[in-house]
Amino acid sequence: MVLIKADSLQGRVLRKKMVTMPLTQDVDVRNQEHRMDSLSGFVVFNRVAETRSFVAAGQSLGISASAVGKRVARLESRLGVRLFHRSTRSITLTAEGTLFLERSRRILAEIEATEQELSQASETPRGRLRVSLPQVTGLVMPALAEFMERYPQVELDLEFTDRMVDIVGEGFDVVMRGGQPLDSRLNAKFLGHFQHCLVASPEYLRARGTPLHPGELGAHTCLHYRFPSNGKLEAWPLRQEHPEQGYDIPISMVCNHVETRICFALNHRGITCLPDFSVRRELAAGTLVSVLDGFIERRGSFYLLWPSGRHVPPKLRVFIDFMLERVFSRTGS
Repeated sequence: MVLIKADSLQGRVLRKKMVTMPLTQDVDVRNQEHRMDSLSGFVVFNRVAETRSFVAAGQSLGISASAVGKRVARLESRLGVRLFHRSTRSITLTAEGTLFLERSRRILAEIEATEQELSQASETPRGRLRVSLPQVTGLVMPALAEFMERYPQVELDLEFTDRMVDIVGEGFDVVMRGGQPLDSRLNAKFLGHFQHCLVASPEYLRARGTPLHPGELGAHTCLHYRFPSNGKLEAWPLRQEHPEQGYDIPISMVCNHVETRICFALNHRGITCLPDFSVRRELAAGTLVSVLDGFIERRGSFYLLWPSGRHVPPKLRVFIDFMLERVFSRTGS
């Protein structure tokens, strides 16, 4: 995960807390101070939960590790529960801490969204943007690099994973995922289609022969992908002439990473099924070649997803528009 720096909301909350208050304040002002203390506790707690370190949390927020520990202790005392398991080597969330993290993230996200909606008269995209992306770095990295150059005030917080994520519960602003979205609680924008292809190195095919029919794959070394979300192998999208029989495709290697299978194929280890955009350069250079093209029958698709029913802040709006314009424009899809 790439964490560039602490978000502006957290910094503002902590700076407000540093103001010394007169001893003659009335009850309403003391109540306001108490609410501000609660909010700053939320901020500190969230950063400790993300970094699993009082020191790292303090560094990102501009306060000492001791101050972080005191704020967490006050929050635990006020709630009457323990939020973290602490040891000399690690900090982990308790069950109560996990529940509190989910709720506090929602609260802070709503505060930030409201603040941006009401105060950003200039509509300048800025602030932290949490994004979950699949492990297809070759497809998205050029666009992300251009986005950073175009919008330097947007702080990208990127997580590359193929697992299913809870967009709201885990505090993501937007995610990119493959397949048709089914959750009505999410807004979705179609990014583009891609084609699957079976590839191998010319050296491998010279040594083992080029399959002309899927039924010939049984004599080959085949490299597979496993879905992290359910542990199942990805089915190769081959047209079935006799669906009740299927094809005997050997399982010679399994992993959950695109680049690993590309590396194995380039090193003459076998045939693998990959999205075409991930091997476009290798196919053009001839270091990999495709096989059984006439039997491939399924296309894939990618979507951007974000929570529905919310104000879309400028940082999210420009990110969505930029990715829609850039991601598949380079692939010709």
